[in-house]
Amino acid sequence: MGEERIKEAWMVIVNPKAGSGKGLTDWPIISNQMNRSGVDFSCVFTEHKYHAVELTVKAIHDGYRKLVAIGGDGTINEIVNGLFIQQKVKPSAVSLAVIPAGTGNDWLRMFGIPDTYSQAVESIVNHRTILQDVGLISFYETRIKHQRYMANVAGMGFDAMVNRLFNHLKDEGRYSKNMYLSGTFKTLLSYRPKRFTVKVDGQLVFEGDVLSAAVGIGKYNGGGMNQMPNAVVDDGLFDITIVKQMNPLKVLYHFRKLYNGKIYRISKVIARQGKQIYIDTLPESPIEIDGEAMGYSPFTFELIPQSIKVVVGAEYGM
Repeated sequence: MGEERIKEAWMVIVNPKAGSGKGLTDWPIISNQMNRSGVDFSCVFTEHKYHAVELTVKAIHDGYRKLVAIGGDGTINEIVNGLFIQQKVKPSAVSLAVIPAGTGNDWLRMFGIPDTYSQAVESIVNHRTILQDVGLISFYETRIKHQRYMANVAGMGFDAMVNRLFNHLKDEGRYSKNMYLSGTFKTLLSYRPKRFTVKVDGQLVFEGDVLSAAVGIGKYNGGGMNQMPNAVVDDGLFDITIVKQMNPLKVLYHFRKLYNGKIYRISKVIARQGKQIYIDTLPESPIEIDGEAMGYSPFTFELIPQSIKVVVGAEYGM
């Protein structure tokens, strides 16, 4: 057996359905910009859900150590899970860059990746990286335990129900700029709070009726909501935000605070940090992980510090 050949080129994983087809229609523009910028790359297209996981594993086994995601938060989540599933190298040995083509792009908001394709490609050329934390989440589906890696934020309760409605509408081919926002208001009128038991690093921090809860490596979810304004991606800690039961009119009154980083000024909001989080609910509650609907409670969150290498923008950390 000869020595393994590591490829210097980038492997680009394109989700053609990202952004309601933007990943496909804009790929010629993106690829042309990459060629003009002198980026050496190959590309593959996802064909079904979780295909990006498989393509990531194959790319690493084929010698690629630099990946580009063309898509949104769901595409990034699949690639991150592929990084941990493969056994060839440590996940942190692979660089992950993203060119935004999704509907939410919440993960990218933290890293100073520009919205324009030309500037996003420039960040790939510069190849400035950091190591960020990742969460491993355990949950249940039909009483069977499952696990999923998280690069950004997981939402429970109200957050997860809005996400399921949003994804259902997307699967039906319906999309508009304000669809997530309208789904939020629609769900607010019908949602009934659930009883949560929350433990952080083994200590009980809350037990009672909850509207929503979010656990994050990053700050943003739900298309720009800033539910963890103090989150730092490489500090070795989860941030958890719990919104206790609240009258829908009060939610509307405080709604701007969900976006402008002032959520902790709401009296019914609890914020904590920790390395391990356990959440149980009554009745069971669904979870969304990086914008993708998964299973149901109880949930366990375990932190894997500085475990993936991500490409950041020129202004990140400045």
